[in-house]
Amino acid sequence: MKKIILLLSLSIFAFSCIQKQERIITSKKLSKEEKIDSTNIKTLFNSVLVEGESYEWLRDLTQNIGGRLSGSKEAAKAVIWGEKLMKSVGLDSVWLQPVMVPHWVRGEKEVANYSLDGKKKNVPICALGFSVATSKKGVSAEIIEVKSLEEAKALGEKMKGKIVFFNRPFDNTLINTFAAYGGCVGQRVRGAAVCGEFGAKGVIVRSMTNGVDDYPHTGTMSYGDLPKEKYIPTAAISSRAANILSADLKTNPKLTFYFKQNCETLPDAPSFNVIGQITGSETPENIMVVGGHLDSWDLAEGAHDDGTGIVQSLEVAALFKKNNIKPKNTLRVVFFMNEENGTRGAKKYAELAKLNKENHIGGLESDAGGHTPRGFSIDANIANTKLLQSWKKLLSPYGLHDIDEGGSGADISPLKGENVTLVGYRPDSQRYFDYHHTTIDTFDKVNKRELELGSASMASIIYLMDKYLYNNTPIKL
Repeated sequence: MKKIILLLSLSIFAFSCIQKQERIITSKKLSKEEKIDSTNIKTLFNSVLVEGESYEWLRDLTQNIGGRLSGSKEAAKAVIWGEKLMKSVGLDSVWLQPVMVPHWVRGEKEVANYSLDGKKKNVPICALGFSVATSKKGVSAEIIEVKSLEEAKALGEKMKGKIVFFNRPFDNTLINTFAAYGGCVGQRVRGAAVCGEFGAKGVIVRSMTNGVDDYPHTGTMSYGDLPKEKYIPTAAISSRAANILSADLKTNPKLTFYFKQNCETLPDAPSFNVIGQITGSETPENIMVVGGHLDSWDLAEGAHDDGTGIVQSLEVAALFKKNNIKPKNTLRVVFFMNEENGTRGAKKYAELAKLNKENHIGGLESDAGGHTPRGFSIDANIANTKLLQSWKKLLSPYGLHDIDEGGSGADISPLKGENVTLVGYRPDSQRYFDYHHTTIDTFDKVNKRELELGSASMASIIYLMDKYLYNNTPIKL
């Protein structure tokens, strides 16, 4: 009997919590127009959670095509896949926008090791994008550990003939892991340019992650203005390997490190942005973009980076069509090519938009993974920033509490202008860098419900932007 009473009490408590939440959603002081918006937003969430398609689209992309590095045959297959999928959704028009992209290839699997007290230690390693190869025999040299580009520069000629090991970890006190990433990714991008100038034989970099694991994280690097004869091979080692190597260097500062990689940069290859749109019902000349990038790194399936962004962007348009929401402005979905190692697709899109005198009034990008929605970052003028922030009362019931000033995304940022409102979709970031640019960025790491909640979140803010940023003029509620 006591158990029954306890269960009843818990059920009543749970029901009262649900009722309380519903009252919070509906009792906020909403204007007549806001009540209409609230109903439409609820419809978008209900629709995607009952009949969402993004998860199965992602399964198809990741399982049947896989990693899609620019210039690869997989990237070419993804273009065909994207065009076919957009047409199946029933967009008003779908087309391919040609763009020439870099074509870097990894080659056979990299190897690395060193010996300590007569024991050989193998090191998980992967080449960084655009790095040159080592010689066929590999490169072997004493290793110097540094924590920053400034520390490396201070070494000067002491780097000559050595391998430089950049071992700056994420600042794990930062709640926003993207901020932590930004605090140390410079060593990956510019390390070889700094060390090659002083005659170093190679660079290895601690992987860009807040976790400690055995998965090396690839990513792009640059030689800057170095002459080609000073290019040196550059690779990332796993975070756990970086910790172990750092400790071993304290035991034996004269350690000799060896690594071998077989990558090369081929001539630029032809590719495409995939574009589809719903034509605006009132001002079709005004364009709002929603998109992500179709390419990914080659190590895995590119599920979170950026398969999730691609399918969520298309689902925004699909939700509009399913629920008979007709945008006033033209809603354009873009699958950008080559975000990972060049942003050529984004640059070409912006270049042609300017050439064709297209009037873009807004954009939304999803390129931060498919985890639980948290909100949006805004890159806009003051008036439009405040307008978007005023929608928090409509969006917060769905967990979208963070609506703050900030960047938008690499692919839509070239569209930036005084009257262009650019927005970045921001899901929870805590797990993102567990998978980012690694062999484990795979379909099984994506949660169906989280993905679909993201689609509805994006559709909701696009709905509001279309309605209230109409013709570039903020309309006060």
